Order: sequence, then structure tokens, then C-alpha cells
Amino acid sequence: MSNHPHSDRMAKIRSALAALEPDLIELIDESHLHAGHAGAQTGRGHYRLSIRSARFHGLNAVARHRLVYGALGPLMQSDIHALSIDARSLEDD
Repeated sequence: MSNHPHSDRMAKIRSALAALEPDLIELIDESHLHAGHAGAQTGRGHYRLSIRSARFHGLNAVARHRLVYGALGPLMQSDIHALSIDARSLEDD
């Protein structure tokens, strides 16, 4: 891990999402697009997540998002200001 706070934060997010046993995670830090935004002043980041996991099979989008937020737990309060989620099961492709 580097000493850069954003890469450390992304590593923590990826580590937390491992609980969902994903076969694909694409995590993009879009914080720079929100510089000057009131929410960005907290230092928490803006992210776009694409995740694919067998754990999402048979679940609707709301249930999938709940699993993601559950896996991220306290990171939603300490590290993440905004998260755009595309959660798919293996069968969705």
C-alpha cells in the first residue's frame, strides 16, 4: 500500500468488499470531480463501483445495494461520501 490517503482508502474499500466474494471489482475514485462540493469538504471520497458476485443471484437492485453497504459498514461514515453502485450477479451477463 502507498502512503497516499486515496489509495489507502481504496484498499480498505476493496478489502471490505471481499466479504461478498466478488469475481469482479472495478472501483473508480471520482473525488476529483467533486472538488469544491460541500460534501467533499469532509475529506470523504466519491466512488463509482462495479461489482459482480454470485451472492447477488436472485436479488433485486435494492437488496444488492444493501449487501454492498453492509459489507462497507463503518467506511460509509468515515471514508465514503458518495457511492455509485452497479451490482450484478454472474447470471446477469
